[in-house]
Amino acid sequence: MIDWVFAVQFVFVAGALAAAGAFKLFARDSAVAARRSALTRLVGADRVVAAFRLVGGAELALAAALLLPPLAPGSAVAALAWSLGMLGYLGYARRTAPDSSCGCLSAKEAPITGRSFARAGLLAVAGAVAAFGSPWTGLAGEPVAAAVLLLAEAAVFGTLSAELDHHWLLPLRRLRTRVRHPLRGTADDDVPVQASLQQLYRSAAYRSMHDRLRSTLLEHWDEGEWRMLTFAARQEGRQATAVFAVPRLSFEPERVRGALVNEPEPVF
Repeated sequence: MIDWVFAVQFVFVAGALAAAGAFKLFARDSAVAARRSALTRLVGADRVVAAFRLVGGAELALAAALLLPPLAPGSAVAALAWSLGMLGYLGYARRTAPDSSCGCLSAKEAPITGRSFARAGLLAVAGAVAAFGSPWTGLAGEPVAAAVLLLAEAAVFGTLSAELDHHWLLPLRRLRTRVRHPLRGTADDDVPVQASLQQLYRSAAYRSMHDRLRSTLLEHWDEGEWRMLTFAARQEGRQATAVFAVPRLSFEPERVRGALVNEPEPVF
């Protein structure tokens, strides 16, 4: 009845190992990931790239074996042992080279944390469960449930992979900032000046003129959808006024614009 649950574990573990192995063998920046990993301490800088690719080859071979029924039982046990070995490696790396990256799926720098251990633990549990079943068995009878379980496990695996955060977590944070920006729900005529200042401070326009500013906020007024903010400044030895136009009803620092206006020279 639950043969399909065991079968899903074969596919999940095979997919995870195949992704890791393919990166180590074929990615352009795999050598960079190898040198950043704690594997350098184990085998030396001269041999680390070769060892890294050897590990990738073993992962790909194990992934293929997991999907072949004649090799499946022993492959599931081997996947469990591999995951337990990865837990040991992560413990070694965390103790001897705490600033190193795992280098498992990407060359992105991602320190080894609890997420790394949880990911290896997830693969170990999946490998242990797979040892009780066979690949492909029962999948045809429960295709929807199997797909849902596989996608859920893949999502958890991705969430635990810090080196993949730039693919999903950073875009999600940017979306949340846009959807729940500080001015959301504020009445058109009741936008606090402090909110406009926070937006200004995050803008490229402000950073480009920061060194020339000589005062805190002097004046502010609203013109339609814009809030104008002025500061005292100096430019080429002369007094000037920095004027910034900040979106008043939305949080979009990239739209902030600024200009420096020289003060007129005194006439005697």
